[in-house]
Amino acid sequence: MSQHPFFEIHKGLPREGPGNNASTRKAFQLLKGLPSQPQILDVGCGPGMQTLELASLAGGTITAVDRHEPFLQQLNQKKAELGLTDKIKTVQGDMFALPFAEQSMDLIWSEGAIYIIGFERGLREWRKLLRPNGYMVVSELTWLTEERPERIEAFWMEHYPAIQRAEANQKMVEQAGYRLLHQFPLPEAGWWEYYKPMQERIHMLREQYAGQIDMQQGLDEAQGEIELYREFGAYYGYTFYILQRREET
Repeated sequence: MSQHPFFEIHKGLPREGPGNNASTRKAFQLLKGLPSQPQILDVGCGPGMQTLELASLAGGTITAVDRHEPFLQQLNQKKAELGLTDKIKTVQGDMFALPFAEQSMDLIWSEGAIYIIGFERGLREWRKLLRPNGYMVVSELTWLTEERPERIEAFWMEHYPAIQRAEANQKMVEQAGYRLLHQFPLPEAGWWEYYKPMQERIHMLREQYAGQIDMQQGLDEAQGEIELYREFGAYYGYTFYILQRREET
């Protein structure tokens, strides 16, 4: 089969992870000391829904980075339609080796993507790109309760064993050289803004790839993740962490 199930399922989706514009807006509005014309870096931007929202909220320029060229093409098309070509620059790049100068960014933003490099490693490695007292906003998968059913615990231990409670993430934030300014959980609506278009695409691909075992298995996995959230969403979610680079005194 020519198409990998993940990319076929995610092709053309408005978002590549849970989120909504209201939460992007809320997180941005909690940044009180940002320059009027900031340099913003959006890491793991996907098709750029949050990039476009940031462009409507902030002055300055946004550099949006992703490894997957089709996502960047989607964002390039949208920014042209909205007249934001000069405000948003797309770069095909790797978050493990971001090609930017040290202390060149006022704000680093990453919604639902820092897990790829790892929460702690991303905080440590990206810090050098921030100007003194610069800001970082990331959303990270987080346990919302101390205890949870064995089934959902086992699922995330298999798929993302680095998931932690917020308290553990707060310690990593401090140890990586930041102040935690605010945090808040992504509301349930932000999950369904991601899952509803995916659900529609799964139904369409079921028919398109009938009889193709690899694709059908990929569709089963994607559908299973949606059903897990429907049943166990009270126990886990994305949490936004609004941080400021702490300077040594």
